[in-house]
Amino acid sequence: MAFRGFDPRVVAAFDRSDRERLMADVGIVRNGAKVDATVGNAAAFLATAGEFGSFDAYLADRVPPPPVRLPTDAVAGSIPATTPVSDALSVDLKRRGFKFVGSTIVYAFMQSVGLVDDHLPECFRYHG
Repeated sequence: MAFRGFDPRVVAAFDRSDRERLMADVGIVRNGAKVDATVGNAAAFLATAGEFGSFDAYLADRVPPPPVRLPTDAVAGSIPATTPVSDALSVDLKRRGFKFVGSTIVYAFMQSVGLVDDHLPECFRYHG
């Protein structure tokens, strides 16, 4: 509730009173730089989506489809924390004004939204 459902149009319009409200909210990490980045990232998200028609189109233009599943002998230590694609996407996001978008967090984002398929053979999602 603190970030109003993370609706980028709403968050991008947050003002000083919203920032003060957030900094007093014990339910979130009260780091001023991260609160400010969230508001700024919402604006950068809207600008990027506007330029490409959607944020999904922006990502599709920069991230190739996930490769085939990991080999059946893959182990947790073989999964990278970054890739050349996450490196490049991180650089471009920063150029567009996004904050806190280093390559590792960008790679984790790519994993979380299905742009990377790192499911290990023992994972129930590996065969699905």
